[in-house]
Amino acid sequence: MSFPKTMKGELLPSSMPDPALQKKSRRLVICVAHGTFLLFAFFTCLYSFGFVRVPSCWSDYALEANPAQCPQVSSLVPEKNAELWNSLGETYETDAFVTRAVGWLGGAVRVPTQSYDKMQPVGVDPRWEVFGPFHDYLLTAFPQVHATLELTKVNTYGLVYVWKGSDVSLKPLLLAAHQDVVPVNPDTADEWAHPPFSVMDAPGERIWGRGSSDDKSGLIGVLSSIETLLERGFQPTRSVVLAFGFDEEASGIYGASAIGKYLLSTYGENAFFMLVDEGGGFSQEFGGVFATPAIAEKGYIDVRVEVTSPGGHSSIPPSHTTIGILAALLVHYESNPYEAKLARDTPMYWKAQCIAEHAPLLSSYVRKAIKRSTKSDRALRTAEEALFADPVFKAFVGTTQAIDLIDGGVKTNALPELAWAVVNHRVATDSSVDVVKEHDTNLLKSLASDFNLSYTAFGTSVSTQDAPAYGTLTLSDAWGAALEPAPITPIGADAVPYQLLSGTIKAAYNAHRSLLGDNIVVAPGIMSGNTGVYTILLGVDPHIFRYNHHNAGTGNSLSGVHTVNESISADAFIEMIRFFTTLILNADESTA
Repeated sequence: MSFPKTMKGELLPSSMPDPALQKKSRRLVICVAHGTFLLFAFFTCLYSFGFVRVPSCWSDYALEANPAQCPQVSSLVPEKNAELWNSLGETYETDAFVTRAVGWLGGAVRVPTQSYDKMQPVGVDPRWEVFGPFHDYLLTAFPQVHATLELTKVNTYGLVYVWKGSDVSLKPLLLAAHQDVVPVNPDTADEWAHPPFSVMDAPGERIWGRGSSDDKSGLIGVLSSIETLLERGFQPTRSVVLAFGFDEEASGIYGASAIGKYLLSTYGENAFFMLVDEGGGFSQEFGGVFATPAIAEKGYIDVRVEVTSPGGHSSIPPSHTTIGILAALLVHYESNPYEAKLARDTPMYWKAQCIAEHAPLLSSYVRKAIKRSTKSDRALRTAEEALFADPVFKAFVGTTQAIDLIDGGVKTNALPELAWAVVNHRVATDSSVDVVKEHDTNLLKSLASDFNLSYTAFGTSVSTQDAPAYGTLTLSDAWGAALEPAPITPIGADAVPYQLLSGTIKAAYNAHRSLLGDNIVVAPGIMSGNTGVYTILLGVDPHIFRYNHHNAGTGNSLSGVHTVNESISADAFIEMIRFFTTLILNADESTA
């Protein structure tokens, strides 16, 4: 092919380029290439350590799924007892059974079983006697249970049932719940949609009343499952032990503690296949459904803050009365909350990893920070900041404090000589009761000095002033019932109880909705409140879970727990019965 002369002149140089100019051009190209590479490397480092935020499409592309950060098991359904399990599932869906189950729980709620702080021992304090009528109700409501299982009463009102299995070499399954409920404040009576012990509502829709959720739904759910299994002629291979305390809402001093000691003396250490007590359920979070069995539990201490000062006639008041001083101390408490830090080797961090792995609506920025936090401290702090925007998540991570009780003064014209308050603390899983005591002691030192108070904290004198004190400040363990944070339950691939529980959760969830596949994620969590029976068994029985398969809806909230209008839907209660049934059958088929 030939080109016109004019075109050749445009395409080809008329002469060779200047060598010096050619050398400069090569240097320029090399410099630009090196600079581009260095800039790319620099921004890559910033991105890796969380200093810069990149478009979501980039971060999503860079972060591949890593199931190892939140391993899941498949749905576990009974095999040996498949026909029984399927048949019971069909029964649980019938209107007749729903009516029966609602009646069981409603009858339990109608019997008030309130427990209080500062109760005297059983036999001394007549308020314990409310549990007698409750036991009578259980005897009438569940005839098969009481005809078949062995019942031992511990400290009069604690209930321990034993359903003996045919293979004594298998460790028993221990299911726990508590009979007592928190008191109803008489001043809130008008705020209840229905009276707290009346259980009024449309049949088959919702059960209202104190204890309907916490924790009579768990206790009655377990008994309903066993009553139904007995009616179908089921005989367990693995023994099942039921432990129902009566003072979980009052620190467990007389009920839970006594039952724990009884179980330890009867069965010994590490005697149970697993212990499942009241606890978390499942809820919708960031577009996914997450079940959160608590594998650890916060510690607990109530700190009593007591101030004394001279009394007298209120017409000649001092600058600060005893109540005024106490108020200043309490304001100082609330102005200085505990600092919460997200740490890697904690259950809530592991839950965050599950959210990052399985929550479809989690922002890519937060997802990136959580995933990169396994190796980057900068990313860990970024993840912490994002997750702590949810006050509930933050409360689960750190030590919390809440001023719940206060008292002082006897008459308007008399200066109060004594005023006190109780500050409730839930101790973070990576902290201790001693750390809380030290923190609170140091927190009030300066104010004790400012008000010229002789200061004693947990039996130790803290005062430094030489002059006579105007009054006293005393910190103490309010009820002598402090608890250290619970040990963490094993959840690895070789932890058979956790794997079985996870598979059971998925099976119950799917069966209740006629679903197949992975529709719910099981993520480890913690219990911020304290359960009952397990406390004595800590350290000697490793496989302890706090979970009752409660449907908490969106945002992981429970309706009216510890406040007005406590309730549970009939559908949620039926699903709890299905869960306990599946758990009993799955545990019965395990040879571990």
